[in-house]
Amino acid sequence: MTVLDPHVASRNGRTAGIMALVVLAMLGLAYASVPLYRIFCEATGFDGTTRRAKGPAAPGPVAGKSVSVRFDANVSNSLPWRFRPEQNTQLVTIGERQMAFFDAKNLSARTITGTAAFNVTPAQAGRYFTKIQCFCFSEQTLKPGEEARMPVVFYVDPAILKDADDRQITEITLSYTFYPVDQPQSRG
Repeated sequence: MTVLDPHVASRNGRTAGIMALVVLAMLGLAYASVPLYRIFCEATGFDGTTRRAKGPAAPGPVAGKSVSVRFDANVSNSLPWRFRPEQNTQLVTIGERQMAFFDAKNLSARTITGTAAFNVTPAQAGRYFTKIQCFCFSEQTLKPGEEARMPVVFYVDPAILKDADDRQITEITLSYTFYPVDQPQSRG
């Protein structure tokens, strides 16, 4: 019969406990990575992600400073919708609250829910493009043949004018792609 040294058993128990905590921490981090990445992208504008305004107000227009905003609309092949901007471009005053509209129509014979993914190009402009209200913040459900007019309220942050690299940007593209939302299968 082998007798274990109490110091060795104590160290093994501590090591096992630490390893269990490390595994739990890694599982927690893996679970939280998607929302943390989304928060990081919204806060920094990383990879063309726009910012979400904390309130309904824009900072106010900067006289004589404007940028062209181009609107791009796409639909996944698996979503039978027509989706397009009402205007392809707008000349917007930096810092001023702006509104653009997109039109969507369900071309199928069934009710379908979609959600829009978005980005901004050039990617570095994402940190200055701030949305106050957007249809992309929630799922959109359209009945067969139903049409919807969907607004996006936004502004271009005047901080773009203080960035030596980005103040030369003359056009920003706001692009949306609608995807179907997976609906649970009804059992009957």
